[in-house]
Amino acid sequence: MVAAMKLRQGQVWKLDKKFIRIVTLERLAVGYKMGKDLPMEEGTHHQATKKEFCNLLKQATLLDPEAAKAVAPPPATARPQLPQRRPVRPHRAK
Repeated sequence: MVAAMKLRQGQVWKLDKKFIRIVTLERLAVGYKMGKDLPMEEGTHHQATKKEFCNLLKQATLLDPEAAKAVAPPPATARPQLPQRRPVRPHRAK
């Protein structure tokens, strides 16, 4: 029995001498980057349907998550916190 393939954003797969990193994962489409080495600073972005992408990965091997962390882009940081403003006092009636 063949196990189901669990795709996750950020996964890194090795296909022959190339590496594939899943960049975006949607319901029916996959955006991925293919490069020659880790980390993938240079590489080409591709779009494929999930079916096409899974057929591509049939010959590939999934790398462990630690290797994927080395390749994943840094997490998006939240907007910087602005300094707190002093509370505004209500005007007193004269």
